[in-house]
Amino acid sequence: MDTTQLLKGVLDLAVLAVLREEDGYGYDILRRLRAAGLEEIGDASVYGTLRRLFAAGYLTTYVVPSEEGPHRKYYALNPAGRSQLKQGREIWRGFASTMDSLLQES
Repeated sequence: MDTTQLLKGVLDLAVLAVLREEDGYGYDILRRLRAAGLEEIGDASVYGTLRRLFAAGYLTTYVVPSEEGPHRKYYALNPAGRSQLKQGREIWRGFASTMDSLLQES
């Protein structure tokens, strides 16, 4: 099974989960997702997801100056994003439970 297809359906939820504890900039979020075990995530997918979540009103942004290169745009969960994460978590748990039942060996 191609895990990249599975990732497409859950990337929004994964990004929201990564931002739950700490704000982050694009590459930092990508690194944290990969460190969590989602090694196959592409850069463009994460940046597109961040733009989409921001446009949907789930994230806020702010810029932090950098002495070593360009300024970094940080993303943070706002109350709507936290609510979306909670709802997504509940949907995921129900879906995962259903799939576990379907895949269980007799």
